[in-house]
Amino acid sequence: MAGSDHLYAIVADGGRQYRVMEGQEIEIDFRHVPTGSEIVFDEVLAVSEAGKLTLGKPTVKGAKVKAEVLGLIQGEKLFVQKFRRRKNYRRRTGHRSVGTKVRIASISA
Repeated sequence: MAGSDHLYAIVADGGRQYRVMEGQEIEIDFRHVPTGSEIVFDEVLAVSEAGKLTLGKPTVKGAKVKAEVLGLIQGEKLFVQKFRRRKNYRRRTGHRSVGTKVRIASISA
């Protein structure tokens, strides 16, 4: 959506970067916060407002993105296998990572 006139921001959280717009729902890494509470992303790398892009060096000063926690989600199951040849050794374990689903409430630059 380059060249779009919508308000959007690029935020960094947990080693990842997300392009977010108001009202958008995203999945982030697990946060131990209750459902319905508010999360504030202070590390805003860029803000685009009315076609004007503001880049941070490294972050945009005074910019914040507020989000509402919708709940926890589980990712799909991943399987890990260990095997040793000729020794009848086989192990299979599964893992489901837990994340937090949030809705972007406001972007302030």
